[in-house]
Amino acid sequence: MLNTRFVMIAVLMVPLSLFSQRFQKFPREIPAGNYSGICAFGDDCYAVVSDKADEDGFFVFKMQIDTLRGKIRKVENRGFRKSGLPNRDMEGVCYCPSSNSLFISGERDNEVYEYTLDGQRTGRRLALPEVFRRADSNYGLEALTYDRVRHLFFTTTEHPLKGDSVLRIQSFADNLLPAKQYFYRPDDPQGKVYLHGVSELCALSDGRLLVVERQVYVPRLKIGAKSIVRVYAVYPGDSACLEKHLVKEIRTRLTLTKRKFANVEGMCEIASGLWMMVADSQDQYKGVLRDWFLLMKE
Repeated sequence: MLNTRFVMIAVLMVPLSLFSQRFQKFPREIPAGNYSGICAFGDDCYAVVSDKADEDGFFVFKMQIDTLRGKIRKVENRGFRKSGLPNRDMEGVCYCPSSNSLFISGERDNEVYEYTLDGQRTGRRLALPEVFRRADSNYGLEALTYDRVRHLFFTTTEHPLKGDSVLRIQSFADNLLPAKQYFYRPDDPQGKVYLHGVSELCALSDGRLLVVERQVYVPRLKIGAKSIVRVYAVYPGDSACLEKHLVKEIRTRLTLTKRKFANVEGMCEIASGLWMMVADSQDQYKGVLRDWFLLMKE
């Protein structure tokens, strides 16, 4: 009886041991980019935005994922779907099932526009409260997600607005009008950093909202560059002040022998308890940085 019980426990533990949580790259399939946001929109397809793309729009990558082992098995580049308008520093992207459309945040104009799945703007946008006009064009609307359970959009800026000490996380209903606004206190920068702030929001099917904070340090000679990415969970509810709880921390570093430095910018949920993250390689800077993808399990 004891041996049978031991075998059953061992079998149940196998799927956990198989999950890799390792960064993957696909240089043959995916062009060098500045990937800053990602979302799933059905049929194993993902919309990915690049903040320095030639035009306003998004890439579509079809990915076959082994959720048991935590690996992307195959990637197919379905191309760039453009709106015909200039790039506006696209940062975040989310899919809204009820309208079967995508919404993309831009840091240059600090607007969130709606797009058809073939890349055209519909003319609709989130009705941002006037206070967001104070957003800086370099640290403006960075993060965007859609909560399919509560039917709410969430967006926020990379840094607090001018005059604020906390971030404003704004929600919107399906009619694109503002709903509740929340306040979130980001981590203080640790020492001299190249950049820091909130790079992404990710609404989960269990009601939580993940907040991705990053701190990136880049020395003059680049070797020794390091990135610290912390994923916090908050529970948007009655209280406007959000209490955060650390869920994951990812540290990467650039050395003479290791090139797994990852400036993580985008994140989405692909199944309950399973997330995908994408890093910005600055167009694979000097052939050193990589367009990393990472599957993560809580």
